[in-house]
Amino acid sequence: MIDRRQFSKGFMLIAGTALFGGPGFATAALASEKFVSRVLVDVATGKTVHRDGPAERRFSPCSTFKLPLAVMGFDSGVLVDPHNPLWDYRPEFQTTMEQQKKATDPTIWLKDSIVWYSQELTRKLGEARFRDYVNRFDYGNEDVSGNPGKKDGLTQSWLNSSLTISPDEQVAFIRRFLDRKLAVSDHAYAATEASLAQFPAEGGWTLHGKTGSGFLRTAKGKSDRARPIGWFVGWGEKGGRRIAFARFNLGNERSKTYGGMIARDAMIADFAGLAGG
Repeated sequence: MIDRRQFSKGFMLIAGTALFGGPGFATAALASEKFVSRVLVDVATGKTVHRDGPAERRFSPCSTFKLPLAVMGFDSGVLVDPHNPLWDYRPEFQTTMEQQKKATDPTIWLKDSIVWYSQELTRKLGEARFRDYVNRFDYGNEDVSGNPGKKDGLTQSWLNSSLTISPDEQVAFIRRFLDRKLAVSDHAYAATEASLAQFPAEGGWTLHGKTGSGFLRTAKGKSDRARPIGWFVGWGEKGGRRIAFARFNLGNERSKTYGGMIARDAMIADFAGLAGG
């Protein structure tokens, strides 16, 4: 008997490879395409509140992957609480962003999207534990192999590389997180929630979420700055009601604003209307 979950994942991987020419790589099929996809699902009932755009299509999670990374870190004990461990920046981390060259704890990591902290976390987890968590979480295509031939999956797979996920799957992951169905410790859930940034929205909603920014890649594997992608993924709370959400946007021109910031600000502005008040 065919495992439906594995069949579905295999079909989507084949479709994604046909679309992109390989994991994370764009082809002429997306050369000028521009779109937005938004998915909102009631956590308690599973009812789809809103869904538009090609929400089944997979893209790199970019820094939205910090949310599942936080769960891994707190469950494994590599991360302790929202303010521990505090790791100092070291030159060998080789970031080109001056604002990331600072001492960082889990709360700062998630708020300021510090890439080197993610990579230090996965190094401490090790390849076997990292891969096991991704598989157990049923996260996207579960491909943490990284860039072809570079053996860099442990530190690069979620950064415009092999790991991909759709807006539908992002929301499904958030629901499993909120429903405590990831088979991790109670502390991992609580500490992740406590470390995640919150954003007030109209209508009395509070959004908890993580942005992600990146670019499609050309057939040669180079980042295409004229093809920015942006995510905002998380959940909204109001009066005991929780709605899991994901917004993804794909642009077709260069922008001075990170795609994740565009997605976040738009979702904050639109959330009450999309959620029905």
